[in-house]
Amino acid sequence: MACRGNAKCIPRDVDAIFLPYQSRWITDDSILKLMEKARQIGLSWSSAYQCDERTAAQGARNDQWVSSRDDLQARLFIEDCKMWAKIMDLAAHDLGEIVIDPKAKLTAYVLEFASGKRIHSMSSNPDAQAGKRGGRVLDEFALHPDPRKLWSIAYPGITWGGNLEVISTHRGSHNFFNELIREVREKGNPKHISLHRVTLQDALDQGFLFKLQQMLPATDQRQAMDEAAYFDFVRSGCADEESFQQEYLCNPADDDTAFLEYDLIAACEYAASLNWQQRGSGRIYTGIDIGRKKDLTVAWQVEDVGDLLLTRRVERLQNLRKSDQEKILYPMIAESDRTCIDATGLGIGWADDAQDKFGSYRVEAVTFTPKVKEELAYPVRSKMEERKVRIPYDPKIRASLRSVTKQTTSAGNVRFTAERTPDGHADEFWGLALAIHAAASPRSPIDYTPAPDRADRWDGKPGDKDNMDEAAAWRGAW
Repeated sequence: MACRGNAKCIPRDVDAIFLPYQSRWITDDSILKLMEKARQIGLSWSSAYQCDERTAAQGARNDQWVSSRDDLQARLFIEDCKMWAKIMDLAAHDLGEIVIDPKAKLTAYVLEFASGKRIHSMSSNPDAQAGKRGGRVLDEFALHPDPRKLWSIAYPGITWGGNLEVISTHRGSHNFFNELIREVREKGNPKHISLHRVTLQDALDQGFLFKLQQMLPATDQRQAMDEAAYFDFVRSGCADEESFQQEYLCNPADDDTAFLEYDLIAACEYAASLNWQQRGSGRIYTGIDIGRKKDLTVAWQVEDVGDLLLTRRVERLQNLRKSDQEKILYPMIAESDRTCIDATGLGIGWADDAQDKFGSYRVEAVTFTPKVKEELAYPVRSKMEERKVRIPYDPKIRASLRSVTKQTTSAGNVRFTAERTPDGHADEFWGLALAIHAAASPRSPIDYTPAPDRADRWDGKPGDKDNMDEAAAWRGAW
């Protein structure tokens, strides 16, 4: 066939449907198998083929139960199954979305084969796996809200037959997914897991770019790339190096150095399908971290809904004159019950002008000293641990939140620092921290001149109800 693109690594059989790493995965019949992988290299797609093959086979004994990280991915997985059924000329009936547990209001997208067996594709709720017999596919396992619970409920379901397959990219070193991998590599593999690992480089070496270029339009800029250029292209598109290492090279982010773990951040992110900018009737609070050239100005706005702070707006401003920034920020201050502004350096004039315009109660000036940063940072973590704040999913926001580290000096003093990057200096983190402080009750200001240590003002009683939706995380595999 006429091939296009500039890939140098050409599969031996250019007409083969699967690349070597995909073939090894789908032909592995181990009872427990686990795949740590780079993003978007076709593992979920090839797993859908395997599900069809097992479920449609004459004499098939088991249904297949697939857990995806959200409803959208569950639907996409069943669509891949339907596509493979058509290609393989398998008799399959799309049953659509059916109720599998009326009491818990749990549903699944179902494809039924002539064998009488079914593929059930569900979202991330671990309870949906309870009491079901048959094979399990846990897709983007690390991105589920509670991977440990999901494993605990899914594993007993294969007692009477079937396989348990775990597929995922990494999400921090403290995630249960990484615990399973370390068990295999460092602790003698007590669960007898068959471990697979495919990085972006592995996929490229085995012909991934060639396959991709045959599917892309002839005008796509990636057609001119070889493997090295494509590798650099993907790397440059990531929010930061940590994200690239984790998402594409299977090196989990170090949760021991970052102030906020990946799981902690992800559990507070909005579901992808939610319109998180739509406001209700709650009070509005804003935090503004001031920058101009090297750093961003970030304005973070939250709505207080009971004991939950819902992010409603995040503005990033760079290389704008003060007058131009005011056109965006002053309306945000005007609609806020309270605003906290970074009054450090350049921010002093900003805070003075805003207080003159809106009043010193509605606008609090906060100067960033090490002590003040400590008092601002811990409530961010506390709100996340209690699931009392919701934030948008955004790679740059996640990278900013991850960039903050807590360090203790030789004198025993605590410092919160972050490496300065082209995307800022943890500006989103401090914008969020200021917004949380603005919403704190009782509303006692942080002094913006150095002061002796004083009693902690962040001890307001947490609510006893968590009304957050299920968290969503990264986008899934092809």
